[in-house]
Amino acid sequence: MNHILLSEVGPRDGLQSIDRIMPLAAKKAWIRAEAEAGVREIEVGSFVPASLLPQMADTAELVAFARTLPGLNVVALVPNARGAARAVEAGVHGMSIPFSMSETHSVRNVRKDHAQMVEEIRSIAGIARAAGVHFAVSLSTAFGCTIEGSVSADTVVRLAEASVAAGAQELSLSDTTGYADPAQVRRLVRRVRASVGSNMLTTLHLHNTRGLGLANALAGLDEGITTFDASLGGLGGCPYAPGASGNIVTEDLAFMLHAMGFQTGIDLKKLMAVRAILAEALPSEPLYGFTPDAGLPMGLADRAA
Repeated sequence: MNHILLSEVGPRDGLQSIDRIMPLAAKKAWIRAEAEAGVREIEVGSFVPASLLPQMADTAELVAFARTLPGLNVVALVPNARGAARAVEAGVHGMSIPFSMSETHSVRNVRKDHAQMVEEIRSIAGIARAAGVHFAVSLSTAFGCTIEGSVSADTVVRLAEASVAAGAQELSLSDTTGYADPAQVRRLVRRVRASVGSNMLTTLHLHNTRGLGLANALAGLDEGITTFDASLGGLGGCPYAPGASGNIVTEDLAFMLHAMGFQTGIDLKKLMAVRAILAEALPSEPLYGFTPDAGLPMGLADRAA
């Protein structure tokens, strides 16, 4: 059976998109409960200035806590070299930087154009190498941008190559604005892998903005993608991409993979029980997902997949 890694990004991508600040104790309970459900990788936060995203002010504390959980790969997002240095100091196992394929989005998101971002990636790669920390580059808005519209595959390939040359150890394609469709996912995964190698492009970060999240994940599976980002309850979206909300739902993706016979190591019943922590800590926030509402179908094993 094939093994698929579900990387939980809710504590970062989910929480950065809502105004309410989740209490630190609730975040810790969330992270612990998902780890106990078998989730092997969690993006616990981002090392951005608290003045910009106060929701992420406690990321260093969360890294320290998550490092105590056995078998959990603890990762965080960094916007620049300064954030990377803070992440390394906090003790992350891995970190990633968003590199927007839409130059307008890049300038608005991290205030750097493409050339400046490549140099930032080069600087972070040096920090990561020296510390023995895994460094990935997320090719964001790869499928389209609410500011610029379509993003050419040629641009994505060119910037993927530049990221690898600058020292990225791994790449992901991110549907930041929910523009992707399954055919586009197939085409772009093939194009980028043909250019940089299949071992470099392993991950998809998908949103369910227009209801195509699982279909796009299936297209990625067919192309050999082995890691998928997802957010518990479908929380999340980019605060700098108007109208882009709703990460792919962790529970629904885990169920689909389980039903198809893939190995994730996740106990579906335990995973769905984690939603109660979010519901209590964020009572005004909607939680999405069909599987939690419908329940597991009769005859489907609810043990770890």
